[in-house]
Amino acid sequence: MTKWHARMDRRSFLSRSSIAASLLLRGTLGKLNAAPKAESAGPVAQTNSGNIRGAMQGKVIAFKGVPYGASTEGSGRFLPPGKVQPWTRVRDALELGPASPQVPSNLIPESMAQQPKEDGSGTEDCLHLNVWTPSVGRGKRPVMIWFHGGGYSAGSANWAMYNGGNLSAKRDVVVVTVNHRLNVFGYLYLAGLGNEKYAQSSNVGMLDIIAALEWVRDNISNFGGDPGNVTIFGQSGGGGKVSTLLGMPGAKGLFHRAIAMSGSSVRSTPASQAAQNTEQFLAKLGLKANQVDQLQSLPAAQLLEAMRSMQRFQLGPVVDGRTLPAHVFDPTASQISANVPLMIGSTETEVTWSNAVKFDPLDEAALHNRIRDNLKIDDAAADRLIAVYKQGRPKASNLDLFFIISTDTSNFRVGTDTEAERKALLAKAPVYKYYFQWYSPVREGKLRSYHTLDIPFVFENIDVTQSMIGNGPERQPLADKMSAAWVAFARSGNPNHPGIPHWAPFDTSHRATMIFNNECKAVNDPYREERLARAALKTPESTA
Repeated sequence: MTKWHARMDRRSFLSRSSIAASLLLRGTLGKLNAAPKAESAGPVAQTNSGNIRGAMQGKVIAFKGVPYGASTEGSGRFLPPGKVQPWTRVRDALELGPASPQVPSNLIPESMAQQPKEDGSGTEDCLHLNVWTPSVGRGKRPVMIWFHGGGYSAGSANWAMYNGGNLSAKRDVVVVTVNHRLNVFGYLYLAGLGNEKYAQSSNVGMLDIIAALEWVRDNISNFGGDPGNVTIFGQSGGGGKVSTLLGMPGAKGLFHRAIAMSGSSVRSTPASQAAQNTEQFLAKLGLKANQVDQLQSLPAAQLLEAMRSMQRFQLGPVVDGRTLPAHVFDPTASQISANVPLMIGSTETEVTWSNAVKFDPLDEAALHNRIRDNLKIDDAAADRLIAVYKQGRPKASNLDLFFIISTDTSNFRVGTDTEAERKALLAKAPVYKYYFQWYSPVREGKLRSYHTLDIPFVFENIDVTQSMIGNGPERQPLADKMSAAWVAFARSGNPNHPGIPHWAPFDTSHRATMIFNNECKAVNDPYREERLARAALKTPESTA
C-alpha cells in the first residue's frame, strides 16, 4: 500500500476532529437522541437479565442502552466480556449507552455532524446495544445487527445516521446497533505475554460483538425478532468486523447472512506482529511484560495518549489460532461461514472522506505524476492506466479520475473485490456485489461518492443526514431501492425486489454487479478494462 493510501486508510480516523462537527450536531440530533423521562410509561420487554422499558419512536419502539455485558473498567479491562448482573425492577432503556474510549476522528464535517456530542471520549462501561422493533412479544421478523465504522479504533453505534427507527418502521424488521470496545481496550494483544491471567486477552473487542450476538440469540424473540434469521451488516470498520466474524468459530450459527459495506478483512494481524506491537506499547508506558497488571490501573486517557503518540501502531483482529484461527479470506475464503450468503460493495470515490483531501483541479502532468508516485509505477504504466480510465469515463475530470483510480487501488475497493471473488469461488452460498455511484450535491458536489455516503439510504435516514446528502427529491427513491434490497437480502438471502433490475449473484466469470444511482443498473463486469489494467500493474494486494 502506498504512503498516500496509508494516509487515506480508515485507520487514520485517529486524528483530530473538526470543530465544525459539534456545531452541526445540536439542531440535528435532538429528535433522534432525546429520551423520555425515566418515569414516563412505555412498552416493557423481557430479557434474560430483567425487564426493560422502551419508548415509542414514531411507529416503532426503541430500547436504548441495553447492557449485554458487564462493565470492562478496572479488573475487567482487556479481559473477555463478563455477564450482566441481573436486576429485579423494570429498567429504563431510554438513552443511548456510552461509546468506547477513543480519540477524535478526521472525518469531513459533513459526516461528523452525525456524531452525538455525548460520545466525547467514551467510557469503559460501553457494552450496550439498541433495539428498534415494530412490536414486543413473540414474532418472526428478520433481525439486522449493525456494526459501526471508524476502523477498529473509533466511532460508536450512537451516530444519528445509524438510528434504526425508520428502517424498522418502513421495512418491518428488528434493527440492533452495538457498542463495543475499541483500539487498545478491544484489540491490544496480551495473550502472547505468558501471563495466565491474560491468556484469553485476544480480540476482546470481537468477543464483545459475539456476546452481543449471543444476547440477540437469547432475547430477540421477546422483541418480535427471529433468532433464526439474523443478518449482520456494517460499513467501513463495521464491514471489517462483519468480515472477521465470518472466520470466527465463536460466531458460527449466531448469524445467517452478512453485508459488508466499504470494509473488508482479507488478512488480519499475525500474532507475532501483534505481540511486538504490545511490547512497544508497554515500553511507551515505561512498563515491561511482567508489569502488565499495571495496565489495568492506569487512567484510560493515559493509554489513549500513548496509543496516539505511536507511529504505525495498528490495532485490529489478530490471528491468534483460537478466537480467529486463520486469515478469513486469504488464501481462500473461510469454510467456517461457507454457507452464509454475502452482500458486499463500495462507493465510487471512497477516498474523499477525510479532511486531508485536497480538491484543487489537476492538469495532465499533475494527474500523471500523482498516479505514478502513489502507485509506485513507471511513467509508461501510469500513462497506460490513465488512458484506459479516460476512455471508459469520457466525461470525468482529471480530479474525478484521480479519486476513482485512488479508490480502485486502495483497501476500500481491493479488499471488497477480493472477498467477493474468494467467497464466490467456494460456490456454497450466493454473493451479491454492488457499486454505489450516486454523487452528493453538498459542498458543490466536490465530495462526490465518498466513504459513508451510502449509509443514510440503507437506513432510510435521509432527513437527519442532509449535511451529507443534501435535500434533493432524488434521495427518497434511491433510499427506497437500497433499503428494500438490504431487507430483502436479510429476509431470504436474495436482494431482489420489484424496484430494481434483476440482480444476479456474483461469480468470477460474469461478475454481476448492481450499480446504485438515480437509475439503478445491473451490469456484468462494470469497467472491465479498468479492472484488467489494474491487474496488469500487479499492485500488491491489500491486507485490510
